[in-house]
Amino acid sequence: MRFRAMLSAATALTVALPAMVGAAQAQTQVQFWHAFTGRLGELLEKQVSDFNASQEDYEVVATLKGNYSEALNAGIAAFRAGEQPHILQVFEVGTATMMAAKGAIKPVYEVMAEAEAEFDPNAYLAPVAGYYTNTDGEMLSLPYNSSTPVLYINKKALEEAGLDPEAKPATWPEVEELLVKLKEAGSACPLTTAWQSWIHLENLSAYHNVPFATQANGFAGTDTELAFNGDLQVQHIDKMGEWAKEGLFSYSGRRNEGGARFRSGECAMFTESSAGYAGVKAEADFPFTVTNLPYWPDAEGAPYNTIIGGASLWVMSGHEAEEYAGVAAFLNYLSSAEVQAQWHQDTGYLPITTAAYDLTKEQGFYEENPGTDIAILQMTGKAPTENSKGIRLGNFDQIRAIIDEELEAVWQGQKDAKTALDEAVNRGNELLRRFEQSTR
Repeated sequence: MRFRAMLSAATALTVALPAMVGAAQAQTQVQFWHAFTGRLGELLEKQVSDFNASQEDYEVVATLKGNYSEALNAGIAAFRAGEQPHILQVFEVGTATMMAAKGAIKPVYEVMAEAEAEFDPNAYLAPVAGYYTNTDGEMLSLPYNSSTPVLYINKKALEEAGLDPEAKPATWPEVEELLVKLKEAGSACPLTTAWQSWIHLENLSAYHNVPFATQANGFAGTDTELAFNGDLQVQHIDKMGEWAKEGLFSYSGRRNEGGARFRSGECAMFTESSAGYAGVKAEADFPFTVTNLPYWPDAEGAPYNTIIGGASLWVMSGHEAEEYAGVAAFLNYLSSAEVQAQWHQDTGYLPITTAAYDLTKEQGFYEENPGTDIAILQMTGKAPTENSKGIRLGNFDQIRAIIDEELEAVWQGQKDAKTALDEAVNRGNELLRRFEQSTR
């Protein structure tokens, strides 16, 4: 009898084990494709692992898909093949492309409503959320890593050139004075930049309230034309061309190649994303200042506000309701004040909610790390205008490549600023017409 009972118990356990294993593996998976490497990739992976550990219903699986352009292309190709992820990180220049992809996306506001998740679009910083909402104020994608350009200054380089190490030039003429003195003192790279189109044309235009394109920079319709060859833009690019010729400005590349040059101490001043803060803080062995992006004082009303870069999280269509419930839970987790405040403090990206900003202030982070609130103040100092809300253009990634090519011709002394910008506008408008046709 005892043997028979033991056998019966063993049989019951054998039957139960697969069921127990199945229960343990019953978590609903959420696929998240992103474009972060290095330190940002590590921080993203920690957010994912912390979320997975915080609950038992869902498992988010994060997968690197190359740089921003490659991740967007991978997402499009996957959708066509019916193998799309649940969440796709898309940089801001892909916003119009994603909006036009009818049937490929599931708007965030719909995801949240259907999952009956707590969601208040008014909790997000208006200049950030406005970029990713439709004309009815409904959020299409979730702001995730949003940044804006600022100016980084190597205090040690200024001091060695006999300049005030605490200098914070507010205008481009003030910057020029420092560049000349740095060059005279022997600096081989007084100024460099990252993301030249984003900073020196897109944000330049918004910061001075001049159009980058018609139709409210594309927000009001796809029948838009480029307009960044106006007097203000030509003036700025012409001046930078002069600086390049005189050795005051050193071009480093189309993306963020200048970051390594600044962090190593080679370049004294650097226009870059606020999200560059984490890298500078971690790698630079010199004291540095983070200050506002300079402006031209003869422009009426300047400065206005800069616009965001970075990326948002788009939810792809074609998945099951329980999977979207997991997406909603994860997006809410990322938006929580504690997670956002830590993300902001670790990276230099903007806190996407007012609660995260307030929490960061309460924690004394801005007092301990001067300059880290510059990006937020610069973005929210004035109410956005039609020219400073953002830029929403089709084929924008390709248009940026054209702009980069034309700007390089200016830096190399092959074209004057007016010619280069006129040609960039004409070439870019051809791409806008193709995009407009594709949306009809």
